[in-house]
Amino acid sequence: MKLIVGFGNPGEKFVNNRQNIGFKVVEILANNENIDVRVKKKKSVIGRGSVNGTEVVLLKPQTFVNLIGESVLYIASFLRINVREIICVLEDPTLPVGELRVDYRLSKIKHEGIESITKALKSDKFAKVRVGVGVPPKSMTVEQYLLTDFTDRENLILIDVLNKAEEAVKALITNTIESVQENYNPEGPVRIERRRVRKVYVKR
Repeated sequence: MKLIVGFGNPGEKFVNNRQNIGFKVVEILANNENIDVRVKKKKSVIGRGSVNGTEVVLLKPQTFVNLIGESVLYIASFLRINVREIICVLEDPTLPVGELRVDYRLSKIKHEGIESITKALKSDKFAKVRVGVGVPPKSMTVEQYLLTDFTDRENLILIDVLNKAEEAVKALITNTIESVQENYNPEGPVRIERRRVRKVYVKR
């Protein structure tokens, strides 16, 4: 079973915000796979179904993004889903609108939602689909920028990237993280450097 977590904030005023792009990807996946995401659990709205023969749970946390770990921990524990079977879809203000990256383990960006999940699950070993929402102008903080809506021009670009993000999530459901990174990251799979352990010789 896979747990697909869309990042976003609950409430009508946030619907079209840049920070709610994870919700949009989950909604597209739910619509295309005929999964009804309406069941209310503790601090969550979920839907259960299958994608390409694999059972999935789609999750739209009803906490705010910085507390998203509470919702993910509850649902993952309740349904006994391993951390390695979790896929998160989130906004990335370091990427232009129209681009995305797939991360595993430590993400290349600092994100309060990712940190919240990592702290709650005591692990960072889950997949992350980072969807570009554009870089904030110098006149705005990142927090302010993420709570703005996309422009009309950006909405035209979003059509393609939302579909691309949905395809990346589907690929992660049935393929290895490395093969998905090969297809979606220009630099290919992210290499995680291992710490070198120095050998110490003790004279006898």
